[in-house]
Amino acid sequence: MASSALIDKLEADIEMKSSAEQFYDMVANKPSHLQHASSDKIQGCDLLEGEWGKVGSIIRIRFVLGNAREGKDVIEAIDPDKKSITLRKLEAEILREYKSFVYTIQASPKSEGSGSIVHLTFEYEKLHHGIGLPRSLLQFMLDVFKDIDAHLTRPSKV
Repeated sequence: MASSALIDKLEADIEMKSSAEQFYDMVANKPSHLQHASSDKIQGCDLLEGEWGKVGSIIRIRFVLGNAREGKDVIEAIDPDKKSITLRKLEAEILREYKSFVYTIQASPKSEGSGSIVHLTFEYEKLHHGIGLPRSLLQFMLDVFKDIDAHLTRPSKV
């Protein structure tokens, strides 16, 4: 049985100008568009099995975090009402240090005015005590979220 000290959680919130609906729709239903919103970080997102935005679907994300990488994720849970999606890493470089890695993205409307708050949660089990927190991945994802927000709120060129 694993020591509870190896199981941990890391969370962060980021404020967005885009609505919770817009943000959620992009990450849950249109992840193939992420490369257009964050082209310096996301090289592509492909559906390998299932349907976009459906539990059990498997996606491959190609990204640059220091160097070119890719990973396979499965959608474990999706809640359109709460604008939440939970994914589990199936194949990724991060699994060299973590036995399991699950992340949840939830977009909520701001209590006042327009925009939203996006809450990111990492839940993981380290392979051993010498493994640090996945802070660089957390910052990378927050930076991608900022790019998505800028993309979604960019004035259209009509």
